[in-house]
Amino acid sequence: MNRNPRDILNLISTATPQRVWNALKVLAGYYLTRVSSKPVHWGMPISISIEPTTSCNLRCPQCPSGLRQFTRETGMLENTMLKKVIDELAPTLSYITFYFQGEPYLNKEFLNHVEYASQKNIYTATSTNAHYLNEDTARKTVESGLDRLIISIDGIDQETYEKYRVGGSLEKVLEGTKNIVSWKKKLNSPTPHIIWQFIVFKHNEIQIDKIKSLGNEYEVDEVSIKTAQIYDYESNTDLIPQNTKYSRYKAAGISYKLKNSLLSHCWRLWSSCVITWDGQIAPCCFDKDAKYALGSLKTHSFKEIWRNNNYLNFRKLITKSRNKIDICSNCTEGTKVWSD
Repeated sequence: MNRNPRDILNLISTATPQRVWNALKVLAGYYLTRVSSKPVHWGMPISISIEPTTSCNLRCPQCPSGLRQFTRETGMLENTMLKKVIDELAPTLSYITFYFQGEPYLNKEFLNHVEYASQKNIYTATSTNAHYLNEDTARKTVESGLDRLIISIDGIDQETYEKYRVGGSLEKVLEGTKNIVSWKKKLNSPTPHIIWQFIVFKHNEIQIDKIKSLGNEYEVDEVSIKTAQIYDYESNTDLIPQNTKYSRYKAAGISYKLKNSLLSHCWRLWSSCVITWDGQIAPCCFDKDAKYALGSLKTHSFKEIWRNNNYLNFRKLITKSRNKIDICSNCTEGTKVWSD
């Protein structure tokens, strides 16, 4: 299924002269850095991810939230923190993803947060396991102004689905999808753009064509086929697909390694960041435990953190020796693409 043109138009519609100018400054700084190998940074983030909660109802085996492996505290994003972020960044911010770890719909204020960002004409997105999309929540989701809804669905039958989505119900995912599609029609709303995200593992790779057909049947806007991030990929081979087209890794003797060679630059460090539920600023979504937190919104403004020495030094490290940063070791951002 092709990306819905209206989804692209929704994103373009959030553009303002100030946001466009900010994006150009960020882009110029990024490419100047790549040329000079010295960090140059102008502007504020173009996009951010903010975490509604670290809690989750599932036990996915490659997710620190599902495994309960966080060293940081579990909690819920509060209205005061959300408004602090949005009010400061809205003039230059184009895109906000209400997701990092956990299941967003467990936060009772989640859709109010989406609505607040939407009112500021910021493109909004989230990712969910769709277990809480009953009739009422589906209606409120459409009414919130959410632009993009990613629904995780990694199998066309319960047996395959629950091999990774441990504790989950495929029936609930399908019912939640129906509810969203139905309320979009009832409210004559083009949003949210509904994406079924299918993460490819060894146990489900034979279902790729079938999930696309099922997506058509359920009238989702798009089916996204995504490669899996495997934490212990050198030895955990049971999850890695046999078809290398759908894998981030390639065989290396009896083990595996990343297909791609890590290069010393990263667009994310210039254009975006992650904000945890309690206001810590993490460099990107690969820092799941906020190990490299660069500041806290409880004590500083976002701009102060964005420009502080911690951020400057981390960007310097990215340009000099990115391969020494552990959270980068399993990342496909800014890599040299390997091919057969």
